[in-house]
Amino acid sequence: MAIASMTGFAREAGATGATLWALEAKSVNGRSLDVRPRTPPGFDAVAEEARRVLSQALARGQVQLSLTLQRAAGAPKVRVNREVLQSVLDALADLRVPDGVAPASLDGLLSLRGVVELEEGDATGDPAALEADLRAALPRLADALVAARRDEGAALEAVIEGHLATIADLVAQAEAHPGRSAEAIRARLAAQVEALMEASTGLDPARLHQEAALIATRADIREELDRLVAHVAQARALLAEGGAVGRRLDFLAQEFGREANTLCAKANDVALSQIGLSLKHVVDQLREQVQNVE
Repeated sequence: MAIASMTGFAREAGATGATLWALEAKSVNGRSLDVRPRTPPGFDAVAEEARRVLSQALARGQVQLSLTLQRAAGAPKVRVNREVLQSVLDALADLRVPDGVAPASLDGLLSLRGVVELEEGDATGDPAALEADLRAALPRLADALVAARRDEGAALEAVIEGHLATIADLVAQAEAHPGRSAEAIRARLAAQVEALMEASTGLDPARLHQEAALIATRADIREELDRLVAHVAQARALLAEGGAVGRRLDFLAQEFGREANTLCAKANDVALSQIGLSLKHVVDQLREQVQNVE
């Protein structure tokens, strides 16, 4: 099973009678699953069904669902207001038409305000049929959103794997660097002790060498390198496992950061410090990406 991103978009649209409808779902990052449907008044049942369907399909993310309705374009119905027309006719019957004036024509009467009315259909048409179509569209909408998040997850997995490969390469560079060996650390400290002895005759050589040995032991980054290698292997195992592994990847990214910080603190070699800083930079990029994983 592949990993999925928490970012995605899906749309389902159709027509029920004279009503055009569209369902849209947008999802972004979230610590848990939060489905927020927005529907016009009278569609609360559809909103609750949307919440149920999406909650079953997704594990994490903030999801916003919207429903829009629109009356389909069509020829309006024409209705003659017979009461108004009769009132006009009654008024004309009592009116003496001057000589030379043509009597009122039918088209003239129909052009009077209020005689002819245009009627447009109800925006929602048959409410039961519309609700049935919307409910039927919700599973398709959820499937489309899941597919979009998985497509985004495939691209995300490639980016994360690239960061893991860079981390593994930097760990290998630190492993092979001669400056990290205990002998090299002791040699540098010995040179520093010798410089101190030359600068002052009141220092105890045995004590200084003992402290230098302790510092050399603490400066060893063997454990940090081993843990970084183990973290890379675990992260790759989580990617192979797939599914909702975002929380575990996020925790692992924090562990990567701790090891990189400790390596920088222990490194007493310029080249090793540069490797540690590069590690911290890549780990920050890794953490930004894993926070998008479901």
